[in-house]
Amino acid sequence: MLFVGDGWAEDHHDVEVQEEAGRGLVKARLPKGLAGITRLPELVGAHLPEDADPAQVVIGIESDRGPWVSALVTAGYQVIAMNPLQAARYRERCSTSGATSDAGDAHALADMVRTDRHQLRAVAGDSALTEAVKSIVWAHQTLVWDRTRQVQRCARRCWSRSRPLWPCSTAWLPRHGCLKAHTAYNSNRLASSMSPK
Repeated sequence: MLFVGDGWAEDHHDVEVQEEAGRGLVKARLPKGLAGITRLPELVGAHLPEDADPAQVVIGIESDRGPWVSALVTAGYQVIAMNPLQAARYRERCSTSGATSDAGDAHALADMVRTDRHQLRAVAGDSALTEAVKSIVWAHQTLVWDRTRQVQRCARRCWSRSRPLWPCSTAWLPRHGCLKAHTAYNSNRLASSMSPK
């Protein structure tokens, strides 16, 4: 059995692979995305027998969601998500300095899943139906955001470039979800009518 600690940052993942006795086998910094997630099985596979099952690899990470975690679960690894506070308390238990680093986090996470995995929660893979619902929700959210950006872009252009066209837009904007732009237009029109000329 192998134990992997995955200390992630915004642009990379620091990983450490340990064997059952706690001896570190390999450390690496993997880039985010496809390049990193395809390299991880190579690192792990170099230390497993050919007939090994992916479930013999236990990975500790401080997240339970995202494409990286989904890829690990799909590959068949045992993925254990840890609350960042749990990991911080474990580091305090094992170190007196209080200093942290991504490589140090990877070491602590690998150690933690090796010694305390019976007290930690494994990430459950989603069913096909759940994945389909997530895809639909994501697509809907993206469409709503795109529509909002388009309406706001239209409102900015109407306001800044062609003020004579703006009154024509006031009938269109509230019907298409841009009440804020319509309200701003009306309050500016009211303020300009009240100012002395």
